[in-house]
Amino acid sequence: MASREELLDELLKDDKTPEDLLGKNGIVKQLTKALIERALQAELTDHLGYDKHASAGRDSGNARNGTSAKTLKTDQGDLPLDIPRDRQSDFDPQLVPKGQRRSGVLDEKIISLYARGLTVSEIQGHLEELYGTEVSKGLISTVTNAVWDEVTAWQNRPLDSVYPIVYFDALQVKIRAESTLTNQAVYLALGVNVAGEKERLGLWIAQTEGAKCWLGILNELKNRGVDDLFIACVDGLSGFPEAVEAAFPQTQIQLCIVHMVRNSLRYVPWKQRKAVAADLKKIYQAASAKEAETQLDAFEKAWDAAYPTISKSWRQHWAHLTPFFAFPPDIRRVIYTTNAIESLNSTLRKIIKTRRMVPSEEAPIKLLYLALNNIAKKWTRPIKDWRKALNQFAILFEGRLPTR
Repeated sequence: MASREELLDELLKDDKTPEDLLGKNGIVKQLTKALIERALQAELTDHLGYDKHASAGRDSGNARNGTSAKTLKTDQGDLPLDIPRDRQSDFDPQLVPKGQRRSGVLDEKIISLYARGLTVSEIQGHLEELYGTEVSKGLISTVTNAVWDEVTAWQNRPLDSVYPIVYFDALQVKIRAESTLTNQAVYLALGVNVAGEKERLGLWIAQTEGAKCWLGILNELKNRGVDDLFIACVDGLSGFPEAVEAAFPQTQIQLCIVHMVRNSLRYVPWKQRKAVAADLKKIYQAASAKEAETQLDAFEKAWDAAYPTISKSWRQHWAHLTPFFAFPPDIRRVIYTTNAIESLNSTLRKIIKTRRMVPSEEAPIKLLYLALNNIAKKWTRPIKDWRKALNQFAILFEGRLPTR
């Protein structure tokens, strides 16, 4: 019997081109077809209980009955297959089940492209260009719509009883419904659990922001098992303090430093952003609230002539920024570590910007849910210095951490 290397040498002899190997009718596609058909024949042998041409099959009551043609849509393009049959028509192959017209790999590629913000038309063109596979818009919609059941289960799953930190954020999306284009907000809750792991808590959509909207979100978290939030970091405060007071009266509200800095830099030309950001950093990295206010005074002297709106905004929100300074450095670093939340927001905003508008309220939830899944795959470790922070939480929020 020829070795694996000898078989490969035979297949690749005569200087095969990339088209010969990977093209529409290349070796890779031919091998895939041969392997699938060989595996299907093995499945049929197992189903019948005897090998092809074996004497055991003469009086078995069932036998092979040729093949039927079937085209399977795959990530390698359309793959014609000869599916073996039996006379009693009760053979149901597991590798390519009856009724299946596309591979699971193709579904995964469709969902992956959708999660990156591509429209149905763009996905259709992408699959045709790269894989030579013609996929209808209806099929793509069917695949992406199937995600909604998964979203619903995720949105209603039980949550932990305690989250030391939860970030609340909102993204603006344009939704077209009945020929009308409306601006709506998709709200995101990102929690840090007791183990220091980042966790996606939920997504919600609403037309208006206010106490009623926030209270609905917070009550949903309670209904899913959350009993306590230590610190709630938010971007914007419209109605949030009133809602937190009603749902989680012990929660400390903290205006998100990441958003505060990002919103401040919106007023600054690109050439000066680095310098302005460095002076803002002196404020939120100060040792105390008093020192932070001194740094804010210095910032005013340095930049008010050019950008008076920045210091005015910081002073206007100072009451919801100063709680941050009551925490020791270990907890502060966890709160203002920008990598996780900045990376998250940047990725999600790019996807929303790419789509421009979506056809229904379900669409942005599906889109952001899939994008969050991709992002969360990179969250493999607890937040840096979490053990130190957790010890501080145990002291500052005495009796509120779970005992187990």
